[in-house]
Amino acid sequence: METVNTTTTVWARDSVKGEKRDLWTAMKRGFRCRCPRCGDGKLFSSFLKVGTNCSTCGLDYTPHRADDLPAYLVIIIVGHIVVPVVLWVETNYSPAIWLQMSIYLPLTFIAALALLQPVKGAVVGFQWAQRMHGFDEIAPGEIPPV
Repeated sequence: METVNTTTTVWARDSVKGEKRDLWTAMKRGFRCRCPRCGDGKLFSSFLKVGTNCSTCGLDYTPHRADDLPAYLVIIIVGHIVVPVVLWVETNYSPAIWLQMSIYLPLTFIAALALLQPVKGAVVGFQWAQRMHGFDEIAPGEIPPV
């Protein structure tokens, strides 16, 4: 008969080997379009193209899988900001429809473009902090291409 181990192993953040990765710090650094590890190097090589690695600490950015999540989050954020403003203005002032469209459409477009890159950076920071998609030190050797 086998013996059963009765000792309880408690897994905590301190018991995991490897560097400590604070989620909120990594997301804030990503939101500022900086490297989630060091906060100094640039995260993007162009508007929405994530660079290959950090110029300061050498972190490899290629495992990230942001995909469509940043766009969905931007739609939710901008919608939660613009829609209450539109409803408030409509119920209190009721301006002409051409005036509303000439204000709300550019406002929505500019807000979405302004938030898209920072939100994508925050998603990459989230993935790095959670060791997702190959951001782990002991990542599998073969990660399928995007």
